[in-house]
Amino acid sequence: MEQVFIDQQFDKQYFQEHAFVQGEYDSCEFVNCDLSNADLSNSQFVDCTFKGCNLMLVKLKRTAFRGVKFKECKMLGLHFDQCDTFGLSFSFEDCILNQSVFYQTTIRKTIFRRCQMHEVDLSACDLMGSLLDSCDMAGATFDNTNIEKADLRTAFNYTIDPNTNKIKKAKFSLPEAVGLLYKYDIEISG
Repeated sequence: MEQVFIDQQFDKQYFQEHAFVQGEYDSCEFVNCDLSNADLSNSQFVDCTFKGCNLMLVKLKRTAFRGVKFKECKMLGLHFDQCDTFGLSFSFEDCILNQSVFYQTTIRKTIFRRCQMHEVDLSACDLMGSLLDSCDMAGATFDNTNIEKADLRTAFNYTIDPNTNKIKKAKFSLPEAVGLLYKYDIEISG
């Protein structure tokens, strides 16, 4: 039988020493926890908050995130493409998401604020209406990505090919919008 945790706070817990208990977590808060390499597969997180946590290389097979907030978390190499897609919704603030994968996920209106997103795979991802506020997108992959109506005005270090991505009504600002022209190998001076 699946364990259910409601309105619980997990503070400074190290889940390498104590195996993470798979189950349903509703309105729980994880603060300064080390979940690196933990297996969160088949668990559900509803209206939970992760703050200051190490989530490097956690396993996310069929993991459900619904209304989850990640703040100041280290989240390297996560495969969000393996999550349960039903109701998938989360936000990220001041997180390190380097080398994480969002391939083919539908995460419309997602908020990414002040995140480091180096080499993140956003291929075939639906980010319509999302906010990428002050995010460092160096090496991020945009291929067949839907960023229509997305706000990238303060994002930087991205390269996006308008021919292979949906960008209608997306918001960009100079000088970073030059990242839309990288493939033309042209020189622009200001």
